[in-house]
Order: sequence, then structure tokens, then C-alpha cells
Amino acid sequence: MKLKESYFFTLREDAKDEESISGNLLVRAGMIKKVSAGIYMYLPLGLRVLNNVKRIIAEEMDNTGAQELLMPSLIPSEIYDVANRNKLLGASMFHLNDRFSKPYVLGPTHEELFTMAAKYKINSYKDLPFTLYQQADKFRDEPRPRYGLVRVREFYMKDAYSFDKDEEGLDKSYKVMRNAYNKIFDRMDIDYKIVKADTGVMGGSLSEEYQAVTDIGEDILVLCKNCDYASNIEVSKMNYVEDDEPLKELELVETKGKESIEEVSSYLNISPKKTVKALLMDVNNELVVFFIRGDRELNLVKACKLLDVTEINFAQDELINKSNAVLGFTGPISLNAKIVIDEEILHMKNFVVGANKKDYHYINANVKDFKYDIVGDIVNVVEGDLCPECSYELYFKKGIEIGNIFKLGTKYSNAFNLTYLDEENNSKPVVMGCYGMGAGRILASIIEQHNDEHGIIFPMNVAPYQVAIVLIDNKDENMLKVADNLYETLRHNKIDVIYDNRDERPGIKFKDMDLIGIPIRITVGKKVNYNLVEIKLRSEKESIDIEINEVIDKVINYIKEQTK
Repeated sequence: MKLKESYFFTLREDAKDEESISGNLLVRAGMIKKVSAGIYMYLPLGLRVLNNVKRIIAEEMDNTGAQELLMPSLIPSEIYDVANRNKLLGASMFHLNDRFSKPYVLGPTHEELFTMAAKYKINSYKDLPFTLYQQADKFRDEPRPRYGLVRVREFYMKDAYSFDKDEEGLDKSYKVMRNAYNKIFDRMDIDYKIVKADTGVMGGSLSEEYQAVTDIGEDILVLCKNCDYASNIEVSKMNYVEDDEPLKELELVETKGKESIEEVSSYLNISPKKTVKALLMDVNNELVVFFIRGDRELNLVKACKLLDVTEINFAQDELINKSNAVLGFTGPISLNAKIVIDEEILHMKNFVVGANKKDYHYINANVKDFKYDIVGDIVNVVEGDLCPECSYELYFKKGIEIGNIFKLGTKYSNAFNLTYLDEENNSKPVVMGCYGMGAGRILASIIEQHNDEHGIIFPMNVAPYQVAIVLIDNKDENMLKVADNLYETLRHNKIDVIYDNRDERPGIKFKDMDLIGIPIRITVGKKVNYNLVEIKLRSEKESIDIEINEVIDKVINYIKEQTK
């Protein structure tokens, strides 16, 4: 593309309403423009990068044997009622009515439609297995769109679904897709971690997330310093340390006005780790009191899963007053409410709890001193906790979720009666897998990981153009002839090349090519009189002089080395 008379612009100043590096650089590079909160237009350069991301995704998906199709975005709302997902997805869905008052939604996800498509084909076990995928728009009404393309309301997503006759077949399909995902992100030069994750509204027996490691990530990744353990904090586990103290006698002590864990532990001169705190919660209009170690935080995802509910809220006074709980002094001993304790408490001894009496706590409490209804892992791990697999220390990184793979099982097959006849003519539900990745988030993650003070540093595979030719003086006939010839020769060799032939100062051209992240820059200047041009790699500081007749081979070889 020749820049003169083309749609091309850049911004010298930072974008005022973009808080992430990627969002700021994409706007400054003239690649995207915000239309409204969480809604962006992709401008020509940005669309080229997005299309490169999509191309790599499609190539690796096709290599697995998956077939591409395209689902509609405008979907009758009733379809999402079949698997109760109108309720589960709730306010995140965009709803509208047609002229006949029939309700529709803008598709937030497409499990239902893929299940319906599979049903058109599947009759017997001979029709399995197969995998379908699409790359299409999705719509979700995010309450807090932010970080540019990371959290948006309209986004481009690849979603794939495998259909097998049993769990063994699903295992094979899952491994094939997992391997394809690894290849996709490796080709884009993304630093990622594969972590265990919550299945959420998707359902199923297993979920793993692909997380791009970056400081603006909204997810906390729990990693081990010694082994390959990796998990999202929502489902992370730990190896518990057993307290080997001898049991002591339970004792009631006055703690006048000391309600918080910090106040109680300071007053009693003990570590917060020797306390157990109460969280009074409303679970389907029932008071449920969760007990966890004093310095821990309740993990709502784990708690909801343990109780098989979708929502847990803090209890209001009306509900609390139906029990003998005393705010600031609630404990499990003789408490007349439903009690859930964290598994860690089973390994603690001689801890402090509230006495359900104002201004009093018990010291030297032990599990034998009270009854509980449910025990489970309901807390967040913290850095320094021990790995559940090897007992080494855990540490945290932040990540952007760029892909997610699920073993859905038969959730949607059962809901839509997707069955097949086996070898003995028995009806069996089809076993499904689901595999998604967000192209916009991938683009943002690449830039978050590949940038410097001058702008974007695109990996070769996703750059909008592989080579930039910068013409220093477009009135110099010798320079113009060399630049034009290089441009046409590179194009003839199927190299994506951008040609900066604008009437601008050289410094502006150099800054623009650095900002938009072109991997190779060829500068055609006064050295053409000595049969030389300059080549500079975006990832390096220094340029080199090279003879004009060697440029094409040099560029082609470098592109081959960098293309995965």
C-alpha cells in the first residue's frame, strides 16, 4: 500500500480515554476508534491485523479437520430458555423485539445453535465424530467495559464444538483442540499459561483457560515455583499445613469493643492466622454463615459451586436477627444457623472464634467444639501457600483470558435431545466439547507484551505489513526509482509492504512506522548514490547498510526465519 492518497493517520498524543497500553497504542496508530463504551470500529490497519489473527486461527482449526460455518447474531430468545441460559446469562444479554413483538437476543454465545446444527446430521454412531467452528461477532452487555479491546460489548470470537459418542472420544477431541490452541498462540508469539478454570455458565466437567501474562490482566493466575501447576484463583487449591499443637481447653474471654480480626488478634497478641472469622451471607433467602481463617478471603465462585447456587449476597439485619448471631462476635459454637466451614479449619487447632455474645470471644476453640453442615474449599489462596501437587510455594501473575476450552459433556445434548443410536440400536446422548478464543483480546494481548516507548512491535505473523519502505525525498528521481522498484519487487514476491511516499519529514515517517509496529523498515535515502539502502528491524535499535541488489533476498530470508 502506498501511503500517499491512502486512508492513514496517527496521533502524536496519548488517547485520553484509553487506560491500557494496547488500547492507547491501537488508537494512536489509527487502527481502532471508540464509537461508544466497549464498542470499536476497526480501521484499515487494525482490520489487517485482526484478519491476520483470524487467518492463523482458521489455518490451525482447519488442520484439525474442523469445518467452518457461520451462525446468526440475531437469535430468538426462546432458544436460550431450553438450557435455562436466559436466566444464567441474565443482564449480560442484549434483548430486542421485532415488529411483531417477538423477543430476540444478540448472540452472546452459540452452544444452543451448534447443538441444533449437529442434530440435523446425527442419527447413528456412524455420524460421529466431527467438529464445527465459526469466527463471528458476539454481544455481551458488559457493566464496565475497559482496557480497550480486552473487555468490550461487541467482540469477534472463534468458537468450536466437537461432537463424540462417548467420553473417550471427547478426550481425543479435547487433546486435538488443546494442541491446536498451543500452535495458534505460539505462532503469534504470545507468552501464555494454561490454567484450570471454573466452568461457569457453560457447564461441563473440565475447563482450562489460556491466559496471556500481562500486568493489566483482570484474572489472577496461581502458579508454582517448582512444578507445572497453574490455576485461575477462582478454582485454585493449596496443600494444607497441619497444626501439631496439643489441644487446649476452650475458654471464654472478654474482648470489649474488639470486633474486627485485626482488633481481636492485636488485643489477644496472636496472629490473625490463629483466628476464624464469620461471614454472614444470604443464600436463597436463608442465612448461611461461612467460617474461614481470619486472614483469608471468601472465594464466591467456590462457595456458589459448593452450594450449587448462582448467587451469594451479604445477609441483611432482618435475616441475621432470625439467628443468635451477633455482628462482630459471631462464632460456630452453639450457632443456630446453617454453618459452612472452610476445609483449612479441619487442620487448625486452638483458634479464636466469636462467642455469639457481644464483647466476647472463645480462645482455644477446636473443630470438636461445634457442629457444621458443610465443609469445603471456599477461600482464595495467597502467595506463599503451598502447591497442592508438590508443596512448593505458589506465586501470582496477572493474565488476560484469550482462550477457553471446555468438556461440556451432555448438558446441551440432554436439553436439545441430541442423541444417536449406538451399535446395539440404543439411544445415547452425544458428548460435546466447546473451544473459544477472542480475536480482539488476542490482538490486545500481543500489543501488551510487544511494545516499547516508540510504539508497537508486531510479531511477523500478525503485523499489518511485513515491510515498510520509507522514501526520504520523493522529488529525488534516483531515490524514487529505487523505492518504486523495491516496492513492486516485494509485492511480486508476495510480501506485504507499505510504502511511505508522503510529503512528510523523514523523522515523522520513521516515528509512524515505529508506532504501527512494522517488523522491517527499508530506508531509501542519499546512500542510493552508493548503491546502498538502510534496513532496520523494529525489534532492534541499530540499522545496517545493504547493497540494493541484496535487499530482496535479505528481506525474504528474514521473513521466513520469523514466520511460524
